[in-house]
Amino acid sequence: MAFFNAMPGAITQGIIWGIMAIGVFLTFKILDVADLSVDGSFATGGAVLVVMVTAGQNLYLAMFCAFLAGCAAGLATGILHTKFGIPAILAGILTQLSLYSINLRIQSDMANLPLSYMNYHYPITLRNIIPSLAICGGVAICLIAMLYWFFGTELGHALRVTGSNQSMARANGINTDTNKIIGIVLSNGIVALSGGMLSQYQGFCDVNMGRGAIVIGLAAVIIGDVIFGKIFQNFALKLLATVFGGIIYYIVITLVLNMGMKANDLKLFSAIVVAIFLAIPYWRNKLKQRFHKPQNAIKEATDNA
Repeated sequence: MAFFNAMPGAITQGIIWGIMAIGVFLTFKILDVADLSVDGSFATGGAVLVVMVTAGQNLYLAMFCAFLAGCAAGLATGILHTKFGIPAILAGILTQLSLYSINLRIQSDMANLPLSYMNYHYPITLRNIIPSLAICGGVAICLIAMLYWFFGTELGHALRVTGSNQSMARANGINTDTNKIIGIVLSNGIVALSGGMLSQYQGFCDVNMGRGAIVIGLAAVIIGDVIFGKIFQNFALKLLATVFGGIIYYIVITLVLNMGMKANDLKLFSAIVVAIFLAIPYWRNKLKQRFHKPQNAIKEATDNA
C-alpha cells in the first residue's frame, strides 16, 4: 500500500525529470554531443527561481529567468566547444565545475535555500500532489508541442542535419558550429527550467541538487527509446517517450526504496540501470546477427548454385 500511495508523487517527479531528460535528448540524440554541463545548469535553474521568488518576484518571471540562466550556461559550453576547439564532453565538465561556484554566489554563499509554501504560494508542491501532477503534465505537453513546431522549421531541420551528418550539413551551407551552440543553449535552458520546477516541488534548492542529473536524464532517454522506440516513430512521440522514461525510472526507484534499498545506493542503482538499457540494443543486434547468419548463408549457397 505504501508503494501505491507513493505513486502520484513518483509520477510527478518522473515528469519533472522527464522534462530535464528532453534537454538531454536534444544533445544526446539530435546533436550527437555528450554535454555534461546539465548537472550544473539544473542546479542553476533551481537557485535562480528560489532566489527570485523569495525576493518577491513573480513566479512566472522567475521561471523564465531560470530558463535564461540555463541558456547562458549552455552558451558557455557551446562557445568552449566550437570556438575554442575543446571537446564537448570536456567543455561540459568545465562549465559544470564553474557553475558550482556561480550557483553558490546566486544563493549568497549558502549551500541550501528554503522555499516555504506557507510564505510563497506556488503551483507545484508536495502539499498538493494531484494538482502538481496535472500542472507538470501540462508543462511537458506544451514543451513537446513547442519543440515539435520548432524542429519542423528550417532552423530545426538544420539542427537535426548537423547532428546527423556534419559533412553534408556543411556542404549545404549550414553553419554547424552555430547550430551546435543553439542546440546546447536550448538543451540547458530546458534543463534549468526543470530544475526550477523541482525546487518548487521539494520546497528548496541545493547547490548539489543537479549532481548525477546527467545519469537520470540518460536513463530516461534510453528507457523511453528501448521500450517505446519501435512504436513511437514521430518526433513528438519520441519526446513523449523520454518523459515516459523518466516516469518509469522514478516508479522503479520508488519500488526499490519500498523494498528496503538504502537511499545511499541509488546512484549505484541508477548507473546499473543505464548500463543495462544501453546494452539492450547491442545485445538485440548481436542476437539478430546470430540467428540470421545461418539463414543468409543458406540463401547465398542456394543463389550461387
